[in-house]
Parts: sequence; structure tokens; C-alpha cells
Amino acid sequence: MLQTNQLLRFTTAGSVDDGKSTLIGRLLYDSKSIFEDQLDAVLKTSKRRGKAEVDLALFTDGLRDERKQGITIDVAYRYFTTPKRKFIIADTPGHVQYTRNMVTGASLANAAIILIDARKGVIEQTRRHTYIASLLGIGHILVCVNKMDLVDFQESVFNEVVDEFEAMSSKMLIRDVQYIPISALLGDNVVERSSNMDWYDGSPLLHTLETLHLSSDINKINTRFPVQTIIRPNTDFRGYAGRLASGILRLGDEIVALPSGFQSRIKEIWGPTGKLEEAFAPMSITLTLDEELDISRGDLIARVNNQPQCVQEFDAMLCWLGNQTAKPGTKYDILHTTNMQKALIHKMIYKFDVQKLERNQSDLSLNMNDIARVQMRTTRPLMTDSFQENHQTGSFVLVENASNNTVAAGLVL
Repeated sequence: MLQTNQLLRFTTAGSVDDGKSTLIGRLLYDSKSIFEDQLDAVLKTSKRRGKAEVDLALFTDGLRDERKQGITIDVAYRYFTTPKRKFIIADTPGHVQYTRNMVTGASLANAAIILIDARKGVIEQTRRHTYIASLLGIGHILVCVNKMDLVDFQESVFNEVVDEFEAMSSKMLIRDVQYIPISALLGDNVVERSSNMDWYDGSPLLHTLETLHLSSDINKINTRFPVQTIIRPNTDFRGYAGRLASGILRLGDEIVALPSGFQSRIKEIWGPTGKLEEAFAPMSITLTLDEELDISRGDLIARVNNQPQCVQEFDAMLCWLGNQTAKPGTKYDILHTTNMQKALIHKMIYKFDVQKLERNQSDLSLNMNDIARVQMRTTRPLMTDSFQENHQTGSFVLVENASNNTVAAGLVL
């Protein structure tokens, strides 16, 4: 049963003229998520430009205007709600020079909408956006073949695009792909089913977004509890507080504290409203144990028979966010769950060309927007899982000491 008002985060990706702004405008307009004054302003502008109906793309034109002025916009977030679900749209720039913006905007997304112009099919930007979505482990990819009205709503054109996308995406790690033929301008298959494409027997886009099954995206197997702080209101109480990153904890469970390896059992689980019998991700809780262990911020509690790797050297994919070129051997602060320590890029293995989807081992300089496989070294052990298994314990950021700027986002391999 779908939880009422469950939150879905999704990102949109497409080239400049694929109709991304129109699609977002259509979703906001048809779900009645536009403020009256904003709607009035857009209606007036549409009439001034000689258009009989509302120009849906104007709802997101503010972002485009700011880019023309040279103002850096990381991600524009849009919000709307239906009776079944709340939505956050991460509207990310599509150009290659904004790769880092797409990575940061899509990093928390449950789903990605890949927009394809029915007349052009799969293009370079489609390949790049799909690769980044697969790299980030986004669970659901919705391929919207747009502008079907410009190809006379032909099923054969839609099937050609689907075949082309499947041939390309088969080389990537993508779990769930759905294909929807739409016309964002006319509203076909966006909110309501299209009478122009009766050959399509699937759901329109909004219904698909409302019914995506998200609970299976949460890792319930690998229990990982990064300790954020120790709570000592008096000498009789010692609690370990934090947010359960994945898995389930129950009273009496046998646990291990890492990296020390000390073992104990869960005595109490405290939530915001009092004692609990069990806790599951992503709840914020406080644990007490049968024995008081030497645990501090940055340590991680797991099950004895299901532990992460404790490593000081590991391979990772880095998306470089910094303005300055990365320097292997330079020490950075690494932030991983609640753990912060020193780390360095020990070795560059290869750089990934996101335009050609090829590995490049001849040019190993790491500049802004570059994605590369590297070998990392840390001063103390990190408790990690691969990013594909666990997004929380498989991701990290690098921070430059001198400027305190975040210079890289990393995924553990």
C-alpha cells in the first residue's frame, strides 16, 4: 500500500531544445502547483508574445535568464504535491560544463527523467545524462520521448528511440527503465492519457511518478548506524545518537562497534517520542548497550554477522567540483558519514570521457567537471560499502583545507 504523501525526489535531464522547461511547466500547471500571481504574470507575458495559451516554459525561464547573465546556478528546485505524493524536482543544467551540477542535483534522486526529442533520438547528451544517472545508482529511469506531435504520434518512431536507448543503456548498471511517449506542449501522456497514442498501453508520466515503488530502494539488509554524538545527561545514562543509514535494529540485537571491533547487545532504542522495539532507516535514534563501550563520533555500529569493510585504501569514482586542478598527494579532509579525517588521492587510474563514454588513460589531469577512477588513502580506517550496495556508507566528499571548499564528490567502488 502506497504511503500517503510519500516524498519522491526526481531529476530532469535533457538537451537545450528537448522541452525540459515545458515539461516541468506542464507538471506544475496541470497539478495546480502554481501561485496565482505567478500564473497571472506568465499569462500576461504569453499574451504579450502573441500566444493564445499559456507558455509553459516561462515557469522555469528565471533559471535560463540567470544563466544568460553569467550567474552560476547549481540546481533549481521545484516543488509540487498531488493527493498521493509530494515531489521535489531537481532541475539541473544539461551542458557538459555543468556535469558537477548534475551530479550534485541528482545525488539524492529516487528517479531520473531523461528527455529525448522524438525527431533526434539518442544524442551525446542523452548518453552523458544516462551514464551519470547509472553512476549515481538512481533506481528508476523514466525515458520520456517528447515532441511526439511533431512526428504525427507514430508508434514506429517511438519504438526506434526505445531500441536505440536500450542498445546504449545495456552497457550500464540500470535496474528499472520505463518508456513514455509524450507531448509536453500539448499535454499528451503527461498528466492525462493521450487519445492521439492509443497504441501506448502504459500510464502517463504523473501516474508513473505517483506509483513508483520506493521502499525497495532502501537498503534493509546491511545495518549501518554511524554514531553522531554521545548523550550523557547523567552518570547512569550513556546513549549513542545518530541517524540509521540503512537496515533495521531491534532490542537484543548483537552488534559490533567499528573500527574497534568491540561487541555488545542493544539494551534500549530511543526515538523522538520515547522507547521503541525496533528502528529502521532513515530514523534518528539513540541506542544504549548492555556494556558501555568506548565509542565516539565517527564510529559505526553494525551487526556482528554483517559488517562493512574497514579500509584505509580503496578505489573510488570522483567527480571533481573544484575550480583548481586536483593534485595527487595533496591532503584533503574526507567527510564520510559522521567521520572526518585526512585523505589523499594516491593514484589516478583513468579519467572517464562523459562525452564519448570512454576511458582516457593518456590525460590524467583532474579538472572541474571531470569524472575519474582513483585510489584513495586515509589516515585512519573508514567503514565503507560499495556505493551500489549502500549509498550512505558508499559516498563521501573531499574538502580543501585552506579554503574549506568542497572540491570532490566520491563514490566507493
